Amino acid sequence: MKVYHDMVKYVLENGIEKTNRTGTDTLSCFGYFYKIDLQKGYPLLTTKKMYFNSMLRELFWYFSGQPHIKELRKQTRIWDAWADEEGNLETAYGRFWRRFPVPEEGYPGENWGTKWITRDPETEQKTFDQIGYVLDTLKEIKRDPKTANLRRMVVSAWHPGNAAESKLPPCHYSFCLNVTGNKLNLHLTQRSADIALGVPFNIACYSLMAILFAREAGLEVGEFAHTLVDAHIYMDHIEGLKEQLKRDPLPLPSLKIADKPFEELSFEDIVLENYQCHPLIKFPVAI
Repeated sequence: MKVYHDMVKYVLENGIEKTNRTGTDTLSCFGYFYKIDLQKGYPLLTTKKMYFNSMLRELFWYFSGQPHIKELRKQTRIWDAWADEEGNLETAYGRFWRRFPVPEEGYPGENWGTKWITRDPETEQKTFDQIGYVLDTLKEIKRDPKTANLRRMVVSAWHPGNAAESKLPPCHYSFCLNVTGNKLNLHLTQRSADIALGVPFNIACYSLMAILFAREAGLEVGEFAHTLVDAHIYMDHIEGLKEQLKRDPLPLPSLKIADKPFEELSFEDIVLENYQCHPLIKFPVAI
């Protein structure tokens, strides 16, 4: 995971001090980009302990499309700070991934993907299943490799009206799939990136998604690419990251995934193997 350490070093050396809504200042850089070759192993950080199971629980919560954390908080508390007592959230990634609101009627000349539009059972609102669209596209690629050059496999968690008012609008707000040769790649765009705490989980989460989507399409996994618009380090994370930079990376772990279709996979079907890591480094959460 040299690319992660390189990013930490870059922001420590080039970051500009900025204030923000949390009250804890950051060192911030604009527009950082890197890529990871997923053929070389599963990129779970080894220079500090990572809680893989918490990330995996969160990922399946995204895929569920739930707009709340009532079930998720039974397994992990990572979203508690942004939810009310009943577990409701102002913004939930999976809610827009699986149930993105669409107009009852479009303007003349507009077309809407009716195959992936349903009525939300809770609100009766028309919604579009972005993950469903991607999965169907990947299945078509598996049936007919000539369709692999499609450049429209984009999933967005950003709804402008919601983001304008939400306590915490999506940070990793959009990802796009791309097929090159026989490999499927995934690019993530992130407007706000907490390098010490958030980014390691983002790397693990979206790299796993790339692996799962590649399996669905009958392709090899390629690269995970990541654009960070505001790449920042909180001031109270600096010493912990400097300690982490002193540690030598260990061999990357691997994943064992059950041979099931994407929509049939569950938490128990994905197992982390051969994970070696340095001790945990505690970083305070800026809320």
